[in-house]
Amino acid sequence: MSQRTATATEEEAADHRYDFLVVSNRLPVDRVGEGEDSGWRRSPGGLVTALAPVMEHSDGAWVGWHGAPDEELTPFEHEGISVLPVPLSAQELENYYEGFSNATLWPLYHDVIAPPEFHRAWWDSYRRVNQRFADATSTHANEGATVWVQDYQLQLVPAMLRRKRPDLKIGFFNHIPFPPQEIFAQLPWRRQVLEGLLGADLLGFQRPSDASNFIHAARRLAGAGGKGTHLTVTDATHDGGDPPRTREVRAEAFPISIDTQRISELAERPDIMERARQIRRDLGDPTTIMLGVDRLDYTKGIRHRLKAFEELLSDGRVKVGEVTLIQVASPSRERVEQYRILREEIEGTVGRINGTFDTMQHTAVRYLHHSYPVEEMVALYLAADVMLVTALRDGMNLVAKEYVAARRDGTGALILSEFAGAADQLKQALLINPHDIAGLKDAITTAISLPRGIAARRMKAMRRQVVVHNVEEWSSAFLARLEEVRP
Repeated sequence: MSQRTATATEEEAADHRYDFLVVSNRLPVDRVGEGEDSGWRRSPGGLVTALAPVMEHSDGAWVGWHGAPDEELTPFEHEGISVLPVPLSAQELENYYEGFSNATLWPLYHDVIAPPEFHRAWWDSYRRVNQRFADATSTHANEGATVWVQDYQLQLVPAMLRRKRPDLKIGFFNHIPFPPQEIFAQLPWRRQVLEGLLGADLLGFQRPSDASNFIHAARRLAGAGGKGTHLTVTDATHDGGDPPRTREVRAEAFPISIDTQRISELAERPDIMERARQIRRDLGDPTTIMLGVDRLDYTKGIRHRLKAFEELLSDGRVKVGEVTLIQVASPSRERVEQYRILREEIEGTVGRINGTFDTMQHTAVRYLHHSYPVEEMVALYLAADVMLVTALRDGMNLVAKEYVAARRDGTGALILSEFAGAADQLKQALLINPHDIAGLKDAITTAISLPRGIAARRMKAMRRQVVVHNVEEWSSAFLARLEEVRP
């Protein structure tokens, strides 16, 4: 579809009101091509996969930024989804997104693995952008519509919407961890953020501990009442002049998942199976291929796994030619200084390991600083005997679930950080503390030598979990719960 649809279609979309709206920082479409030949394709993420059918059957629309600063687009339709673009300037991208969202909230919510920065100009931009998202949503929401706000970039939107449109059912889902109260309390604008979130009727988190952390913070720092997962709050006077009223807010765990069927079907395609065999041949047919797939982020524990692998090579417990590590590190926030430093450090470590241990025929670490289409990722999952997920803190980690979904024959081993949300569901993985390098080394050698029968029992149990609890089940469970909380 072209970048801009016919004028009549644009006007219709601009004036239309919807019964169901998803609000997220990014729209569910990516631009392809340039100039007059440009168009859109649906984004490959799990959230889009889960919610597209809901959109198509419930007169739904998606509110978000389209990915290019300093450009305004009118609403348009794409593959059955009404797309409502919200503009961002280059300055707002720097302050609201790279600044407050990813240099303040991201490290704070990930247990201050890196120090968060607190700047008032960033906060002001965050507040203004959240108001713009709330205004766009309010304009396009039908009376009594359901609105589902997504993630940490838009935590003020629920309360902003509540003030303008008390008739709406408002859900919020936090895709990343929510920190303990003692860490969250460092945020200078902690009460404003909590009050923003408490504008929702239902708040969803990845793990029960995240929901509990939020509940404790809301009671201690924002004056919320209630017991258990039930919170009570008193709204301020609405924009329409209605008097304040006391409301109930629920905060519960809804662990997100993947499009299991799609991953499983790709894993059975002959061309992808052949590609997996080709990957092994290209690496010299090692006995064991280990795989790490991450965004290049300091929360993912890439340095820890490289350290463990380097020590195993140095100790002689594994040998190049017998064991190869593939590390896919997709580019992430490359304009942020901490991420540039991390990339230099990771690439320096890989260079040192390969310079020390490579042979003429074999390499120790195959490092790939790229993003790959899902077909190539499934081929990598099929090629890998051991999957390494060593996150220092992670809301869920869907890569772990994708690996399990791809291993239809029950082979393979998953090493999984206990600090990733996926550890709550994939209990048959080899669970590790990534800070314990000695324990991580032992887990790697255990995974390499795990008897086939034990490995198969573990993998089949994990596969049953991701087949039943897929991304469609996640979205259905959340929306059904929202309907119960606010019928």
